[in-house]
Amino acid sequence: MATNLVVRNVDEEVAAALKLQAAEHGRSMEAEHRAILKEVLARPKRRSFSEVLAQMPNVGEDADFERSRS
Repeated sequence: MATNLVVRNVDEEVAAALKLQAAEHGRSMEAEHRAILKEVLARPKRRSFSEVLAQMPNVGEDADFERSRS
């Protein structure tokens, strides 16, 4: 079931950019707004840096990463 969404107090610059982008894509501002929301919300959640580090395999020894002083 579709839901109506009203967005108030949009900056003029944002509205103008939306209008321009909609025209470039050959659709209404409303259709462009829907497309942007769908695209952004369908993206997978970005992992934090600590989550990425925690998933790295524990390989090697500390000595493997020491800098040589030559």
